[in-house]
Amino acid sequence: MKRNLTAFAFFLILVFCQVHPGFSQLPPASQNQAGGQQTENSEQSRGEAEEGVKHLLVSQVEAWNKGDLEGFMGGYWHSPELTFFSGGNIAKGWQAALQRYQRNYQGTGKEMGHLEFQDLTIDLLGGRAAVVTGKWHLTMSDGRTPHGLFTLVLKRLQNGWRIAHDHTSSAEEK
Repeated sequence: MKRNLTAFAFFLILVFCQVHPGFSQLPPASQNQAGGQQTENSEQSRGEAEEGVKHLLVSQVEAWNKGDLEGFMGGYWHSPELTFFSGGNIAKGWQAALQRYQRNYQGTGKEMGHLEFQDLTIDLLGGRAAVVTGKWHLTMSDGRTPHGLFTLVLKRLQNGWRIAHDHTSSAEEK
């Protein structure tokens, strides 16, 4: 019975991979065959995926620092499925996330400040998913320095890497 279940599970995995041809897992380097072409290709794919994620984050910082909120939002999955958790609130969908940013950083008497990301850690979960953790830091014209932590879940879509979930916290200024 156990052998039949194992064979059935293997069959389901094969069917899934055929139905979803874009689905591919990138195994950790430690699980690759040592010295083979597969190791080189896998490491190259991992490197390309990591560079794609970094490029997205750099593009976001550049857009933010130009005051281009819509450009910054280009890094997010333009979908009603996007989730954004911050300050005990949940914004569901790209439009809600944009409105939250507009309200907090472009409303009357508000400013965007100068954004920096620090201590980034990129953890590739496969060829199509990644988790990024890090710190955000804003410098405002009046000298205030709001800052905090974030965790991002990214998906690789047809148009590149996009943030599908953002959980951001703010630290109290001292």
